[in-house]
Formats: sequence, C-alpha cells, structure tokens
Amino acid sequence: MNKPFQPGDGDGEDGSGGRILDEPLMEALSKRYLAYALSTISSRALPDVRDGLKPVHRRVLYAMNNMALNPQAAARKCAKVVGEVMGNFHPHGDQSIYDALVRLAQDFAQRIPLVEGQGNFGNIDGDNAAAMRYTECRMTPAAMLLLDGIDEDAVDFRPTYDGQDEEPVVLPTGFPNLLANGSSGIAVGMATSIPPHNAAELIDACLMLLKSPSATTAELVALVPGPDFPTGGEIVEPPASLLEMYETGRGGVRTRARWTREDTGRGTYQIVVTEIPYQVRKADLVEHLAGLIEDKKAPLLGDVRDESAEDLRLVLEPKSRTVEDQVLMESLFRLSDLETRFPVNMNVLDARGSPGVMGLKSILKAFLDHRREVLVRRAGFRLGKIEARLHILDGLRIAYLNLDEVIRIVRYEEEPKARLIEAFSLSEIQADAILNTRLRQLARLEEMEIRREHAQLSEERDGIAGMLASESAQWKLVGTGLRQVREALGSNTKVGKRRSTFSEAPSIDLGDAPEAMILREPITVVLSQKGWIRAAKGRVADPSELKYKEGDSQGFIVPAETTDKLLVFTSDGRMFTVGCDRLPPGRGHGEPLRLMIDLEDRVDVVDIFVYRPGAKRLLASKAGYGFIMPEDEAVTNRKAGKPVLAVDGGGALACLETRGDQVAVLGDNGKALIFPLAELPEMPRGKGVKLQSYREGALRDVMVFSSADGAAWIDKGGRTIAWPDWVQWIGKRAAAGRLIPKGFPTSKRFRPK
Repeated sequence: MNKPFQPGDGDGEDGSGGRILDEPLMEALSKRYLAYALSTISSRALPDVRDGLKPVHRRVLYAMNNMALNPQAAARKCAKVVGEVMGNFHPHGDQSIYDALVRLAQDFAQRIPLVEGQGNFGNIDGDNAAAMRYTECRMTPAAMLLLDGIDEDAVDFRPTYDGQDEEPVVLPTGFPNLLANGSSGIAVGMATSIPPHNAAELIDACLMLLKSPSATTAELVALVPGPDFPTGGEIVEPPASLLEMYETGRGGVRTRARWTREDTGRGTYQIVVTEIPYQVRKADLVEHLAGLIEDKKAPLLGDVRDESAEDLRLVLEPKSRTVEDQVLMESLFRLSDLETRFPVNMNVLDARGSPGVMGLKSILKAFLDHRREVLVRRAGFRLGKIEARLHILDGLRIAYLNLDEVIRIVRYEEEPKARLIEAFSLSEIQADAILNTRLRQLARLEEMEIRREHAQLSEERDGIAGMLASESAQWKLVGTGLRQVREALGSNTKVGKRRSTFSEAPSIDLGDAPEAMILREPITVVLSQKGWIRAAKGRVADPSELKYKEGDSQGFIVPAETTDKLLVFTSDGRMFTVGCDRLPPGRGHGEPLRLMIDLEDRVDVVDIFVYRPGAKRLLASKAGYGFIMPEDEAVTNRKAGKPVLAVDGGGALACLETRGDQVAVLGDNGKALIFPLAELPEMPRGKGVKLQSYREGALRDVMVFSSADGAAWIDKGGRTIAWPDWVQWIGKRAAAGRLIPKGFPTSKRFRPK
C-alpha cells in the first residue's frame, strides 16, 4: 500500500532535496507577486526614458545590428531575425517578438519607423502582417542613429538570460526616441501611454535646454506645441490643457479626422476624409459609421464609402443637401471614432530603473544627460585606442632610429623579442609590432608616415583630453551632434515634416442637429393615467374627444412640436428626455412610456413638459425640501434617466415653472407659508433646502406666483379664486406657517390633482 509523501522521503539531509520550504503562505505569495510585478514593470511594459525602448524592441534592433542589417545591406527574412532574437536575447514566444518587429516597421504606428519591411506588414485597416517566413526586413537610417556608438563602449552591457552572451542595457540613442515614437504598455498597478512627437521640434527644445537650462515648460511648448501622430489629423485640444499635460505628464489629446468638402453639382456635396485619428482602424470606423446609419443613430448621414487606394479616402454623403457640412461632421465627431482622445500618462523608467511619471522638461533633460554620458564614454574609448596606437608608434619610431641593430637582433638572436625589449626598453606590445612589421615597410617613406600619424593622433588625444576636462565643451559637442541629426530628421525631409496640425473645435450647437431632418409640425402629447403616450397631430381643442383604453383616463396633455424634446419628471426624482419625433402617432392609444424609458412599475410620472433652453424649474419633494434647477441640466441621452432630486424615500412632489417671485407651500397639516423665490438655491441636482417645517405629515402642494398678480387657487369647478390678504402668510423659509384661509379647497391643494 502506498503511503503519502512525507518530508523525510526525499534526498538530502532533511529528505526534501531542497524542494520544500517552510514559509507562511501570505508571505510566499507576496514575495512572488512582487517579483512578478517588478519583472513586468522593468522588463516588459515600461520604456526607458533614455532610448524610449522596451527590452524586446531594444533586443530586436541589437540583433539586427549584429546581423549587419543596415540600410545598405540586403534585407533578410524576418524569421531569421526573430530566431536570432529569441535564441540569444529574448526567451519568449516568437509571435510576440515578431509583433514587436512588425510595429517598428509600420509607418502608421511609428512616427519614425526603425525597421524597413519588405512584404505585407499590415495596414491601417487593421489587417495582420503576413507570416514571418514571407516577410523581410532591415534597419532604417533612424535606427542606425539609435545604435551609433554601440561598439565603442558607449553604454553598459549585461549578461543575457543564459549567460552566454551580452546585451546592451540601453542604446546610445541619437535623437529623443521616447517622445518621437511614443510608447504604450500596461504593467502591474501602472501603465504608460506616450503619444508620438515631431523629432525636429524635440531637438529644437533640447537645443533650447542646452542654451538655457532654466527654460520653463511653457517656453519648451512654444517649440513642441503638441504631439505629431503618424496618421496626421487635427489636434483640437486647448493649448492650456496641452501645457498642463506637459507639466504634469498626465492628460489627454483630442484628435479629429481631417476632411474636406467636395461639391458634386446641383447643390449637392460630399465629405472626403483624408486622415483619421491615431490607432483607429479604418475598416472598423467604416463599419461603425454604417452601423450608425442602419440603426438610425446618425440621422444626418446618408451613406459612407471607402474609396481608399494608396492614400486614405473615406466618402461621407449627407442625408440631404440642406444639411450643413460643419453640423454633419460635428455630429459624427461625437458619435464615432472620427474624433478620439489619446490618453497621456508619461510613466517611464529612469536611468536607475525606477518607474515614475515625468513631464516634458524632465524627459528631455534625462535624454540630454544620457547623450552627454554616451559622448564621454565614446571619447574615453577613442582616447584608449589612440593611446594604444601611440604606444605602438613610439616603438616603431625607436625601431626606425635603430634599424640596423633591430635587423641584426631579429636575424641572429635566438629570442629576438626578449632581446628587443631589453635593448630598447620596449613593451611586449611594441616588440610584437616591430616583429610583425613587413620588410617592405622599412622604407624611409614609411618612417615619415609614422611620424605624421603620431603627430595627428597626439593632436587628437590632446583635444579629447581637453574636452573630457571641460563640461561646457561636452555640452557643446552634444548640441553639435543634435544639429547634425536635425538635418536628417528636419521638417524639410519626408519623415520630419509635421503631419498633425492644430485647430480649434468650432462652436456649433448640436441641439438642433438631429431635428434638421425632421419636419416641424405642431402636435399634442397625450399621456394617460396608466402611462400610454401618443402624439396627436395639431392642437387638441377639446380634450374630452380623446379616446383611451378601457379603464384608462386622461393624465397629461402637453402642446408641443415634432422637433421638441419632452422632459419627464418621475416620483423617484429622475428626469428623462424623450424626442417628440419618436412618439407614436395619435390614431390609436399609443404605446407604454415604460418601453421608451427605463421606468419601474412602482414609479409614477409627476410631470411632463417641453424642454425650453434657459428655463428653470422648482423641484420639491414630499419631505418638504426643494431647489431651483436649470432645464439645461435635466437633458440626458440615457435611457435610465438622470437623477436630479434626492427624495429620501418620500417621493417627488412637484416640478414647476419659476414664473414669479414668490413661493407658496402647503402641508398636510393645513398650514401654508409664503416666502420669496430668491431664497431657494439654484443647483443642477441634490436634495435642496427645507421649504416648510412639519411636526407631523409632509408637503402637500407648492406653487409659484408673482407678487404683482397676487396669489390664487383653483377650485373643483376650475374657477380661479383670489387669495385675499396673502401677504399675511409671508414668513421665513422653513417656518411652520399658519392655517389656510376659510374657503380653501378641502383637498388642501392649490389646484385639483
């Protein structure tokens, strides 16, 4: 019979073979999760602030450099590159490596492509690239700028995952690639999202920092006004918002498609979209626009066609020639990805590998510090090479000055190397150089060449030593190098020309845009007691002529027009918006209002009225609280409505027009109170302030009237009865009030319900 495994059943002194560790579970989980999180942050998701690359992209470029896939070389199969990266540097899936390589080659994804691809590398429609066995690649000149000096001790190297090779910790980076190409990634507990920028503008900003290190972000933004997306488009983000984004490292950028109007004759036209926002797939955009037309959510758009060839060309046809092009596009910007907001979170790894959010100035200063370090290290490497060469040249000069003795020693001595070292005080390196010298190089002309090379290298050595001793000289050389790079990536080049432009979103009121296709006619909205709604044509002169379902009766009758919007106020304190054009015709009994809005069975309609921009309403709850709300705050597109009044379980009571200057409230206890309307606060939503105090009971009714007209109530017969001496009921808001006058309706209401 098999017994269960015990700790003493294995190998080793304790029988566990080192496989069993006695550790609390929570502590073990915490350590391992922290290790995973740190690995994700530092080795996968976040880019380095110095070269703007994640490890996989850095390894791809370094492997291609080792394979000599420079712009002048013939392209090689991507499968070869992926295998090289995976085998030597990146022990992860080949598909993830290939995806990273493909992105580096896509001109619609990278502002400055670092890989030149041959074959199908995907397109802006969202189609995937061909398999790696079918595509070929090599580096672009921009990638060579990132790798310039990689073999000259410009950066640190670390062992690869298997310890058999080395890989660079960071690339030398000739231009600010982090901001030039942007980056995005999601780690554990943090993420990064950096938009691409114009490299020439970034270099200008770097040169400003070199000239004036105390330059403010506002001064830098004057040179770098905003992102420059590969797909172009128009940036409509306000300058103040962009400045705050570059100050804090967080924000967002609104980008719109670029479009033009083409007249098609006889008063008709069409919209042609030539650029779409960054990271928007064209095929998905066309499908979405077609869906809006089919679902009748874009009433101004008639048709959409994709006529793209090499250049992007989307054709949008308006529903009618009367639709203004600006109104059409503004409506589509709100409904589709023709306008997007690119989130910005410039979270990067600094030179020590610590994650953090940086602003524009901090990122550019980190890049400049890196360039100075690269310059110093390359200069030190070159200085070492010069010193080594001068050392050899000194030995060769000694040999030429004592040529006959050197020839004798080499010809007759058994150990010429040791004899040369002893005779002329040479080093082993110098002796080896003399012994390796060919006979034909012993000519007089060769001696003169050695003297010339020695003088030239000595001069170069002194110059490098002087530069290494002067920090200002180092920064000057950094600026010189950036100016040379700017010539290659300047605005006069194809890759350097700015693609995204800046504009201000036009101020167009889209409140009437959907109604542009609706015939404006008078109607009468009829809502029955049981919640059936319909729109009768024209004005209903005699409401008694209206027919209802059996057991149903008149509820609300509201004169309106087909282009109006109805606001529905319910007992749970919510406000709903219903377009009059969506109402069923008045021939039958209509349709249940609950099918048009998300209205629960236990909730009743308190009031229904036509929305008037700029108008205000007094909202009151049965608990005796209320406030003034602008009708503009009540409009919503949500089917679930918009909460506006906190009812605290008592329910909403009234929603009145504020035509007047006095408010009269009446409680269940038969006491009335009048106070100025100005004492109520104006709020978009909330509970409001106390209207009247009650020892028991609640608010029964409320009305608004004008002091000039006086207060009145309506009796059961519909007659208006003036309220004599109403001023005697004026008091402070939230007071108890006094008993209603004689002759007041027994329903204790200002008007019949």
